[in-house]
Amino acid sequence: MSPEELQELVILRRARDKIDREYAEPLDVPTMAASAFMSPSHFARRFRAVYGETPYSYLMTRRIERAMALLREGMSVTEACMAVGCTSLGSFSSKFAEVVGESPTSYRAREHRAVLAMPNCIAKQRTRPVRSKPLPG
Repeated sequence: MSPEELQELVILRRARDKIDREYAEPLDVPTMAASAFMSPSHFARRFRAVYGETPYSYLMTRRIERAMALLREGMSVTEACMAVGCTSLGSFSSKFAEVVGESPTSYRAREHRAVLAMPNCIAKQRTRPVRSKPLPG
């Protein structure tokens, strides 16, 4: 791997770390691309090539992951939606159902005693959402 390719990986990792830290902020692809010093289209292509999903898809997966934890703690669906940076309850609910495989309301209503008993590091790993639909292309 060339030094330029390694440097690009470092830059993409920093952008991904920014998404992980600031998932609740109003992030869009141009903002993410600016943090990687790339054009939005080049950033989106390179991010997908390296991480297997688009930057926006990665952001939404992180938001859904955090919303799952908030719902397990008893937060309402609307509060969880807003807390993770989503502004549309309908879009949030449909994306949640796409990623998790059930609605946020039914997920919240389900028993989560086993997950709550796990150490946080294990619970995070065991409950990490996996997209049920493959990305097109």
